[in-house]
Amino acid sequence: MKLDAKTPSGPLAQKWTNHRNHIKVVNPANKRKFDVIVVGSGLAGGSAAATLSELGYKVKCFCFQDSPRRAHSIAAQGGINAAKNYQNDGDSVYRLFYDTIKGGDFRSREANVYRLAEVSVNIIDQCVAQGVPFAREYSGYLANRSFGGAQVSRTFYARGQTGQQLLLGAYQALEKQIEAGAVKMYPRTEMLDLVLIDGHAKGIVVRDLVTGEISSHAADAVVLATGGYGNVFFLSTNAKGCNVTAIWRAYKRGALMANPCYTQIHPTCIPVTGEHQSKLTLMSESLRNDGRVWVSKVKGDNRPANDIPEDDRDYYLERKYPAYGNLAPRDISSRAAKEVCDEGRGVGPGGRGVYLDFRDAIHLLGLNVIRERYGNLFEMYERITGEDAYKVPMRIYPASHYAMGGLWVDYNLMSNIPGLYVIGEANFSDHGANRLGASALMQGLADGYFVLPYTIGDYFATERPRKPSLGHPEFRKVEEEIAARTKTFLAIKGRRTVTEFHRELGKLMWDKCGMGRNEAGLKEALERIPALRQEFWDDVNVLGEGNELNQSLEYAGRVADFMEFGELLVLDALVRDESCGAHFREEHQTPDGEAQRDDEKFSYVAAWEYQGVDARPILHKEPLVYEEVHLAQRSYK
Repeated sequence: MKLDAKTPSGPLAQKWTNHRNHIKVVNPANKRKFDVIVVGSGLAGGSAAATLSELGYKVKCFCFQDSPRRAHSIAAQGGINAAKNYQNDGDSVYRLFYDTIKGGDFRSREANVYRLAEVSVNIIDQCVAQGVPFAREYSGYLANRSFGGAQVSRTFYARGQTGQQLLLGAYQALEKQIEAGAVKMYPRTEMLDLVLIDGHAKGIVVRDLVTGEISSHAADAVVLATGGYGNVFFLSTNAKGCNVTAIWRAYKRGALMANPCYTQIHPTCIPVTGEHQSKLTLMSESLRNDGRVWVSKVKGDNRPANDIPEDDRDYYLERKYPAYGNLAPRDISSRAAKEVCDEGRGVGPGGRGVYLDFRDAIHLLGLNVIRERYGNLFEMYERITGEDAYKVPMRIYPASHYAMGGLWVDYNLMSNIPGLYVIGEANFSDHGANRLGASALMQGLADGYFVLPYTIGDYFATERPRKPSLGHPEFRKVEEEIAARTKTFLAIKGRRTVTEFHRELGKLMWDKCGMGRNEAGLKEALERIPALRQEFWDDVNVLGEGNELNQSLEYAGRVADFMEFGELLVLDALVRDESCGAHFREEHQTPDGEAQRDDEKFSYVAAWEYQGVDARPILHKEPLVYEEVHLAQRSYK
């Protein structure tokens, strides 16, 4: 298989404009002839469904939440990047492009990243027009703040609830189209498989999560906007419902999975408190604008934070990375926190935490300013920990967060399966080996509002697809496979819960393929995961029946997919024998402990082709070619 990214020719800054000028389009009357399925209703899916229907396409949108506005995009707190240069501090489209390429440790596709930076300026205008209440300066101009990996202020925000406000904007656009009859919404419905006819994506099979009914839906094209796979680690900042199932089932139908080992660890999570936890809570990276990260210089220092004098404090990010300080990128900040904790200087129970301190910011700016900027985050922290972060420093520690990997897509956001588009966090395309903060919301809205609505027309105009009948035998075949799988789950009657298996898998993944990875640990995980998977199928206990509301059955299906996906993630991490971004192989680091890339051998996108559950997948490589950027050792010092 030869991967064709369909990257346009010509100067980097003009590729997207030239591409739009030359791809084929569908005239307005003909758009009404095409049906599009959108799976997911977050920022990527919701914006895509609304925009496609406004263009005239007939759209069906599916989500497993009870409402589109409960999609996990709502949890993104800190902000959204855009190269508006409102602060007049030297920002530009090129600088945002370069920061993103560098932040991803030179492991992302150059043309896609430049397009993302270019489109970013339109996103803000779109959202302001929708009424998104971005923070504003006293003058009325939109406010900006900084985020990790940047030396300019380009992040637009709505206090500490940016994702929620942006999602409400997309949700309103979607609801308008639902009311107009242009979008048919299917809440509490989970995609269980993809249907291919003559090699093209032609529909999906879903389960009604309330009644248990299995049904098929046909279309001319399918768009997956189902988010990331961070919950493979069990404890993560993701909502409990987030899963890999939609893209994993597409992978098993022939879609390539790209760079699954690129999983982001976020440095500002509330530390784990015990085995009772089923998820972790994120403290927005925006807090690092005003909060200073530190630990004691003394090992095992049990003094209360406010009793530790200034001379005994190690502001280690400011010490190690003076140019960026507390706004060093997430992967670097996470490893730095792990390093000081491994030295015995961590804080809190078990020594797995560092301080995020607002004392100096409150003294400089005043308590009211900090409340205005971050008040809801401080309230959330106090509810969870019982501590007032205005008076004592927050305690934070890294945790699994975002997935940079996902299904492989070309420049048009289409997978290697014709008619299957993948947008937002579900694809691999924009972030390389490490996502910069405030870029997830940017990518989701860029894909949904400004990229897919152009590129999907090229497929319709070129292929002239026709929606198949639901009577096609391929739909019946996939439905029967799902019914058999459900029957198998319910017949096991084992002794262990689904949660037990998920927790064990997650701990194994975190220990062997988390912030630090090495050959021995990865090989150990590759031996253990297949055995654990077999134990799951032999001894899991799934309660209830298939033809009813059954959350145990839902969860079992998702964890079964994590059991298979986890093995691919570890295999990808083992094969990529270098360090880059969030993929930190301990054997490959510079003398001062930074990631050491091997550009000669690994400057490629790893795209894996499914061969069977117990068979090694085939690795395809898309070379990464840089026309504008010169590869360099990343430095934030």
